[in-house]
Amino acid sequence: MNDPSFFTTGDGHHIAWCLDGAEGKPVLMLSNSIGTSLHMWDGEIEELSKHFRVLRYDLRGHGASSVMPGAYSLDRLGRDVLELLDGLGIERVHFLGLSLGGFVGQWLGVYAPERIDRLILANTSSYLGPADQFDERIAAVLRARDMTETAEMFLSNWFPTKMLEANAPVIGRFRSMLLATDRQGLAGLYAAVRDTDLRRTIVLIPRPTLVIAGRYDTVTLASHGEAIAATIPGAKLLILPAVHLSNIEYPAEFTRAVSEFLLAA
Repeated sequence: MNDPSFFTTGDGHHIAWCLDGAEGKPVLMLSNSIGTSLHMWDGEIEELSKHFRVLRYDLRGHGASSVMPGAYSLDRLGRDVLELLDGLGIERVHFLGLSLGGFVGQWLGVYAPERIDRLILANTSSYLGPADQFDERIAAVLRARDMTETAEMFLSNWFPTKMLEANAPVIGRFRSMLLATDRQGLAGLYAAVRDTDLRRTIVLIPRPTLVIAGRYDTVTLASHGEAIAATIPGAKLLILPAVHLSNIEYPAEFTRAVSEFLLAA
């Protein structure tokens, strides 16, 4: 796997990105969850790069991408993707987004469908209200002494109890990602989620779409995935017996579903 490179957006943000796999293969772009970096996909790269050239990036305010204080918007997160693709000279991609990455994927499907071949939306929602709960989270994370409490809250929402109690190495890896997340970046992305409601507009997505949901997901409920699949014309739905990070909890099943859907194109 390659070290990250950097791209500067029109509004001056530096976006970290990695490209793995042989030239000439179709490009699969991966977009990560809030509180993580592009390394949340490390376990899938070897298998996915057999069939695709895999492009990953860090959402603004996260990972190695730059941080600016203030609210971010989903429109800006979507334009980060388009500007990165333009900068790399990539016309069209398959796009896989998990959680907040799935919000970005829905935006792209509505507003830039000409840049998407096939779309995969994993463990995500079209709306996560009400807004005041995110205002409370933003205030809490900005006044906290460090990210310790926030990190443990995320981990408890992302993984089943048995994995947390076993303290598997993957838990430590995601704890490290969370502890390294800049609080201003987290607050900025919280605001993007707070201000988003795509429940009606995703009916406009014309691209072949696979929705993956977690049966035991308490963040983006399985019912949210079902609603997305019912709204996007022709969308397929897969429910895994997972909590929130279904690619980590069920890597083989997740990667197989992704590959089969994309290779059926």
